[in-house]
Order: sequence, then C-alpha cells, then structure tokens
Amino acid sequence: MITRRTLTAIGAGAAAVTLLAGCSSAASGGESQDEDVQLRMLVNVTPNLTEEWWNELVAPFEEANPNIDVVIDNPGAEGVAAAVPRLLAAGQAPDIVQSQAPTPDLAEELVDLSEYDWASNGPLADQYSIDGKYYMAGVGVQLQSLWFYNKDAFAAAGITEVPATVDELEDALGKLKDAGWTPIQTGGDWMSSGALQTLALPSIVGENPEWFADMNSGATTFSESYGDYTAMYADWIAEGYTNADALGVKYPDAEQAFLSGKAALYPMGSWFAGTEAKAENPAPIGVFRGPAVDGVADPAMGANIASPYMIMKVSEHQDAAAKLLEFLTTDEDAVLDQLQVDGNYRDGYEYDMTALGKELLAIVSDTPASAYTPTGGGYGERKLPDGYAGEINTQTQALLGGTSAADVDAAMDAWFEANAD
Repeated sequence: MITRRTLTAIGAGAAAVTLLAGCSSAASGGESQDEDVQLRMLVNVTPNLTEEWWNELVAPFEEANPNIDVVIDNPGAEGVAAAVPRLLAAGQAPDIVQSQAPTPDLAEELVDLSEYDWASNGPLADQYSIDGKYYMAGVGVQLQSLWFYNKDAFAAAGITEVPATVDELEDALGKLKDAGWTPIQTGGDWMSSGALQTLALPSIVGENPEWFADMNSGATTFSESYGDYTAMYADWIAEGYTNADALGVKYPDAEQAFLSGKAALYPMGSWFAGTEAKAENPAPIGVFRGPAVDGVADPAMGANIASPYMIMKVSEHQDAAAKLLEFLTTDEDAVLDQLQVDGNYRDGYEYDMTALGKELLAIVSDTPASAYTPTGGGYGERKLPDGYAGEINTQTQALLGGTSAADVDAAMDAWFEANAD
C-alpha cells in the first residue's frame, strides 16, 4: 500500500507544492487500473473526526486498491465551506470534498454522479438533487425536527403519551409548567430558533412542500405562512414555557441544563444522542418527532445529510474518486463507522446505541423519504436567500426578548423583500 500522508492544514500558502500535485484545470478520470493515483480529500476535522480517524476510515480502501493513495486535507480554522472557493480560485481544488452540500452555484464545478446507483439512491438524494442531477453521495441523516423530553418530568405532569399534534404539545407545556417544570430549554446563540422551527416546519412544509420556492418567488410571505407559529411561540414565551434566562445561555450550558434535569423539553438535532451517551448519570430522556397541526397527513421532518461527498470536476482522477465514494457510502463497516462517530442514522444500519439512539433510529425507519425537509437556509433546490438562518435566529432572539410576533413577522417580510430573487 502506498504510504498515507496527511496535510495538517491547507491555509493559504501552506504546503503549496503538495496541493498542486494531483490537481489540474483539465478534467480526466480515465486512469488505468494500475496507474498510481493520489486522491486529495478535503474533510471536516473535529474532535470526533480527527485526522487519525479519517486515515483509519480510508485504510481498508487503500489496502484493496494499492495503487490509490488517499491524502486527507485538513482545512484548519478556515473550514471546508470557506476553503473550497479559495482553492478553486487558486487552481488547487481537491479531488473530493466532504461535509459541504452542492448548491446551484457550485454545481458547475462538480461531477454529475447520476449514473451511480449509490449516489442517486442514497440518503436524501432527491432532496439534494439540482435540476434532476445528483452531485452528492451521503452516508446518513441528521434529524432536526425533534423534541427530546425528560421522562420524569412527563410522569410528574401526568403525561402518558408523547404529543402527536401541536395542540397536544401546547397542552403538555401547560401541564409541565403547572407541575413546577421549566417546559422548554433553549438558549441565546445559534440554537435560538430551534424551538420555533421545530414547532412550525412540520406543518408549514407538510401542508405546502413548495414552501421554499414560494418564499423565494413571493407567492407566499413569512407572515402568511409562519405567522400563526410566531404568534404561538410568543405566547409560549409569555406564559413562561421557555427558560427565562434564554438569551444569556450558550449551547453547551443549555445542553448540560437539560441533561441534568432542569427542563422538560429540549428541541435539538439527533446529534444530541451522542452527547447523552457520553454523559454521566443523565436524566432519563426520550425523543419524539415534531408534531404538526391537526389535518396534516404527512408532517415534514427537518433533516440534513450526514457526511456528504462531492467530486470536483477539475479532478484528473474522477474514476478513482468515484470508487472511493462508493466505498465510503456503501461499505457496511465504513458506513457504520461514520454514522457512529457523530451519532447519525440510516435506515437498516444499527450500531451500538443507547436506548435513546434506538428511539431515533425508529423515527428514521418510520419517516418516508418524501417527508424530509431542510431547516434554516435549506439545500439543493430548496434554498432560501443567503443569510436566512442568521436572520430567523436574530428575530427569534427578539421574540425571546419581548418583541411582538407581529413585529417579528414584519421584520422577516421586509428581509425577504430585500433579499429574495
């Protein structure tokens, strides 16, 4: 096997010679089976996804393909999303990019993977397609329209079944408050809008799957579609259903407060199960999907792709890159390793999970592919104007601070008018 190498960082000017070796402005991909190939893969490096972990992940592929050397590129503090356009502009693009989803603007720089079943039939493939083409292959899903709940709190409040509708959820919040619990744990940083989106999107997108397009075109407005939910959430805040110190609470502190039993409900993505699994003596925690209003037959489920991979069109080794992507997204051990390390899920794949993890896997199994929807700014063809995720977070913080729902709706309408196509 060719010796594996790892670039510790690819900031501007770093390791320029290595960066230039193995990339070109001309697309090829017709390498022979015996030709020595170096594939550079730009990846997200985190405390879980270390460079060592990435090298161990691709090692079986290299052993089975001794002519292919996979080099892990670490973007450092810059991050993958910022590194990609800079490297493209500099003529130093990697062969493969991980953790970034395709966008209409980026599609022209990507290899169309539609001919590969492992891409076109993979998790959330249709949701991330652009103009009917598949530029990404992913490993699994991260669920986001979720309410984690404290089972002791529900028992103390006399709640024997998890809420199946928004009305039942609102009724449960009142019972929890009456029983002496803080019903919802939220915070003041990026997580501020989580509860509002978890409340609203299952119904909004469940009723109108074209909501993202309609928001962009002006066929509907934020106040028309979201207004009932901003008003409801404002009422919840006024009733004391959220923690009073929310605006001063950071994400790690909100997480720990819920884990230690200081609140009854926590709107958060499925990755929280990984934190719960590592916690010492956490409160007994369950999870249910965000319910919709009565009459919505197919509530939408907010979800993102877990570990998306794309091949850059400038790669001279597109065939080898496709071979690596097939391994990463279909090899059972490789898929399980990637799912487990970040607490992600895929129907039919079960690793060593806690009871909470198994509840999440059951939600994945019960959710039809058509029900998945983006949250925040969206992805694929279902994208909102750039900056939406930050704006709805800012406006939700305003709600938490006492701004009226009507004023928040008006601010969001003005933002769309200024930013939509």
